[in-house]
Amino acid sequence: MKNTVKKSVESFKRGLCWAWGHKLRVAVMGLALALIAPRPVRSQILDPCCAILSAGLSTIASTLSSVIGDGLNSILSVDQTIQNFEQTVVWPQQLISQAQALVGNLQGIFTQIQNVTTIPVNSATLPTPQQLEQNLLSGDSSQINQTGANYTAVYGPVPDATAASQDVRNRIDMTDAAAQAAMKRAIEIDALADLEIQAANQINQSIQNAAPGSAPIVEAQADAWLVRANAYTQAATADLMRVRAVDLADAGADVKTGATNTANLGQQLINLLKRQ
Repeated sequence: MKNTVKKSVESFKRGLCWAWGHKLRVAVMGLALALIAPRPVRSQILDPCCAILSAGLSTIASTLSSVIGDGLNSILSVDQTIQNFEQTVVWPQQLISQAQALVGNLQGIFTQIQNVTTIPVNSATLPTPQQLEQNLLSGDSSQINQTGANYTAVYGPVPDATAASQDVRNRIDMTDAAAQAAMKRAIEIDALADLEIQAANQINQSIQNAAPGSAPIVEAQADAWLVRANAYTQAATADLMRVRAVDLADAGADVKTGATNTANLGQQLINLLKRQ
């Protein structure tokens, strides 16, 4: 019996020595056993933690539904009211459709106007006048530099000093200058009119496809082009006034020349009578 106890004690000591010498392995094995050891399973019905968690989630859901949900519903109701007001009063779909249909009809009228403006109106029959007329009706600003030569070919140059007096030459030169300036301006205005028609077509197409919110932008573009068109019209009116002013000045110069010639003729008659 004593021998058995003694052997057991010696075996226990040897185990302790081995465990102390391999303490890292023993620690790893102990951790592994602790992880894989079975644990008692708690019922979801009887576990107090699950009951507390369920009650908390129910309270949160009730708060979201009653407090935040009511606020969101109020915001949604206001937004729907604003949207209905915009669709029925500010931008009613029926009126928008009518306006787009009107724009489509106007586009057809614009096309007819453009076709009318392209009808040939040239009427000269001789080669030299035909060249000047073609230049004046071209609507091409790059041909403005050719106007002077074509004008001279039809109406002739300013007489030299041996063919007319300086007064007559000045009047002829001024009249020719005003006439050529008006012709050149007419070519420019025709070119500008073509650009305005193109811009009007683009604005009209934009209006047909424009969303209600972009209507003020399209309207501002149309207003800007309207201002430009008025400026071009004023420029054309100024040219007409210059031509009319030169015409009046030329008529006044004729009267002045006639008065001067009459006075000279009367003086010559007086001198002739004195000699007799």
